[in-house]
Amino acid sequence: MRDDDTDILAGLAAPGLADFEALAQRAIAALPARFRAAAQGIAVRVEDFAPDAMLADLDLDDPFELTGLYDGIPLTERSVMDQPTGPDTIWLFRRPILDEWAHRGDVALGELITHVYIHELAHHLGWSDADIATVDRWWE
Repeated sequence: MRDDDTDILAGLAAPGLADFEALAQRAIAALPARFRAAAQGIAVRVEDFAPDAMLADLDLDDPFELTGLYDGIPLTERSVMDQPTGPDTIWLFRRPILDEWAHRGDVALGELITHVYIHELAHHLGWSDADIATVDRWWE
């Protein structure tokens, strides 16, 4: 690295957890009303990586393999007999998302966070691919 590169890079930092939280909240606000209402009851947690126990439960060795996770009982599988142990939660993992974003190089970070969020929300709602496509036309 040249000495003048240090000056250019000195003020740069990767978006932090609060930045990711703000982008996730924008993704929620941009959902169609019928989906936004359902999303309001789901907690959003942003962490650098998935906890080790979560990775072990999913049989994953590499924490960069998991960008997001829905933790809860999908609406399509709930029973009146289910006793919640906590709020339904959508986890977003900052470092794996940043890694994918840098690797892809063809999508805005907010778009990638929205895509991961919607994919996890789909698990909660029991959406089909057609349902997902109404709010996330990722392949276009």
